[in-house]
Amino acid sequence: MHSTGDTLRLAWSRPAATWEEAIPLGDGRLGAMVFGGADGRYQVNDATVWSGAPDLPARELRRVLAQGAGPDRLREVRAALAAGELDEAERLLMTFEGRYSQEFLPFADLFVELPGAVPEAGEPARVLDLDRAVVEERLTAGDARIVRTSHVDGHALVVRIESDRPLPEVRLRLSTPLRELGRRAGDGTVALDIAVPVDGAPLHEQSVVPPLRYAEQGDGNYDGFAAAVLAVRSDGVTETDDSGLTIRGAGRLLIALSSSTRAESWWAGADDEWRTVSHETIRNRARERVLGALGESALPHAHDASPRRGAAARFAIGGRREGRWDVDTDILRGDDDALRATVAAEYGRYLLQASSRRGGPAANLQGIWNGELRPAWSSNYTININTQMNYWAAGPLGILDHAEPQLALVERIARTGADVARELYGARGWVAHHNSDLWGWSLPVGMGHGAPSWAIWMMGGVWLCHSLWDQYAFTGDTALLRDRIWPLLRGAAEFCLDWLQVDEAGIAFLAPSTSPENQYRDAAGDPRALGLTATMEVELIRALFQRSLVAIDTVDPADPLRAELESALATIPEPGIGADGRLLEWSREVEENEPAHRHLSPLVALHPLELITPRSTPELAVAARRFLDARGPGAMGWSWAWKIALRARLGDGEAAHELLQQALTPYSGDALRHGPVDGSEWGGLLPNLFSTHPPFQIDGNLGFPAAIAELLLQSHDGAVDLLPALPTAWPEGRVDGLHARDGIAVDLRWSAGLLESAELHNLHDEPRLVRVRVSGTDLDVRLPAGGSAVVTGPTTTPHPHPDTDDGVRAITVRNS
Repeated sequence: MHSTGDTLRLAWSRPAATWEEAIPLGDGRLGAMVFGGADGRYQVNDATVWSGAPDLPARELRRVLAQGAGPDRLREVRAALAAGELDEAERLLMTFEGRYSQEFLPFADLFVELPGAVPEAGEPARVLDLDRAVVEERLTAGDARIVRTSHVDGHALVVRIESDRPLPEVRLRLSTPLRELGRRAGDGTVALDIAVPVDGAPLHEQSVVPPLRYAEQGDGNYDGFAAAVLAVRSDGVTETDDSGLTIRGAGRLLIALSSSTRAESWWAGADDEWRTVSHETIRNRARERVLGALGESALPHAHDASPRRGAAARFAIGGRREGRWDVDTDILRGDDDALRATVAAEYGRYLLQASSRRGGPAANLQGIWNGELRPAWSSNYTININTQMNYWAAGPLGILDHAEPQLALVERIARTGADVARELYGARGWVAHHNSDLWGWSLPVGMGHGAPSWAIWMMGGVWLCHSLWDQYAFTGDTALLRDRIWPLLRGAAEFCLDWLQVDEAGIAFLAPSTSPENQYRDAAGDPRALGLTATMEVELIRALFQRSLVAIDTVDPADPLRAELESALATIPEPGIGADGRLLEWSREVEENEPAHRHLSPLVALHPLELITPRSTPELAVAARRFLDARGPGAMGWSWAWKIALRARLGDGEAAHELLQQALTPYSGDALRHGPVDGSEWGGLLPNLFSTHPPFQIDGNLGFPAAIAELLLQSHDGAVDLLPALPTAWPEGRVDGLHARDGIAVDLRWSAGLLESAELHNLHDEPRLVRVRVSGTDLDVRLPAGGSAVVTGPTTTPHPHPDTDDGVRAITVRNS
């Protein structure tokens, strides 16, 4: 470390040579990767720059239906499954596949060039302040000492340059990797007109040529138009040419870049304005944002408070947080794993706040940062775990305001998914499958050749609904439940009621059914995805029906759906347990095709759901532990994060800590190569601390703080459980602002592996009686309206030895 200070700062010793070394900034709409150095490159993304068009999901549904898919063919699929004709069922089912969801694309590159500049001697090249969301560089160029600060806020990327003497030259260049339609330069500004492709094929669909297609005559009235505007204010002289701007003799410069897109108008949902908004209006919107940023006299200080909005949790595992930490020596290769865990939690919190803001699109597979025209997995919304994991930390870290974009995304998916449910399956409600995108894609993907193991999964929308339920569970906001969440849950429940089938014995089953991306072996030893009911699907439906009944009690006790839900719940079987004591992944005990598969599908009941807990279902919890043991250690970021959270729910802090250590190991391989998904090669952290598969996916980074929070605080099992799975490697620490369900904020302190104090804050306006669990002991704590109470103790070990210790003593409670 190592200066002291009251913020957490990460330092890099040199400018970035590659994208994987660049530093992310963002405000939920604009994202920027900061390279630094003399070239001063900023790779810029706009959250609404996706290939595709608003009507593409509807057009693709019509095409799939025209090829024969629909309720009649679904009956054929089910008949083939019932007859054991799995090849025929698979062939028929693949006709339900649409083409593909669309791609999140890079938007622009800005270069803020300082000729001859090098990092100042004795200072790091770049410093990211995680609390202020600002990147600072200290440079020298000749005799000049320069400070360049960068941040994204107010819908603009803002770069401030301050030099202790006039600089001979600062060059600003702006370009786009997309199709440039034209540019205008003058009066200290550069404006680019940009075309965004109306179709983009994922990297694995090599047969699609060209992979990116721009609008042509006959594509309707959606042209994918976007604009980028760059402007500068300085005390020097600005010259303009076709390549950009050159500023001479300036000691102070304020530079701003912003954007506007037609897709942004569509996302805003202002009726059909997106159809008619003119190019000039889009250009002016970008220009107004830039001029607004340049007019702010206090920049970058206007951004200082933004990450603190919502009283986000602050971690100091091991007691250290504030100060400047060198990423390479202190984090990636350091020996303080408590500090490393602190940074993982804080960095994940920062990335979620930077990539997801109210009013904008949800964080995608890469958050809001992508530099590739054909990104891995289209940088889309993969909804068989990844999009959900992106938001697991929002409730526990007290930043649910940043989860609103996920709710907005599900509302869009539900609109297209209602047509898919009705037309494709003859069902009520709405459905979504494996992938989605900005436009709310809800069809299966795969182009008719996608393996059902990954392309056919009808529970994507159901799992998304459980993520939305957390927004209610952590706040108790009944208005949010009534107005936005319950309508989505209701539609998903209606689909599931129509999708469930019941056998002659009155037991529910699903056909077709798959366990995401996994397969079993049939009697001949061949891998199969179809033919059995997947445990995960049953668990997701059970929890959806249970939560829907709670919602009905809260919103409308007379809702006629209640009787249907209660009747269906009575038919749903409990998860099975195999001869070896493991939770079963399918409805029968079968040979696994990949025993160490990265997905942990049946354990969704343990986390993030609460159908299995060590207290309420001990036998199933043991079976879940044995399943997790058999799966082995981690392999990639998101899978590690899930395994850590699962171990936390089982109270196994030591195994969770070991997994976290693996996940936070530096990755030494080729960051651009797509690693195998079979677990034979592990990922780790890139130089900029991004979690990699490889390649980079942000769900690992966003999953780590959620998993770490589960080790320190749980609230899913009827109590606020303090330090339920604290690893012995973290004997001391503090966390302020963790959140428990139903509107409780908690400040934790511990030392010598024992709780020192927990201050519980009631965020509601009425008194509360809260059950608090400390080292396995339950006590009831009364919280006054808007007030708090402090729990202190215990004074003995959390896990007493039966022969030498009679248990926990000296737990005290007092109002504060």
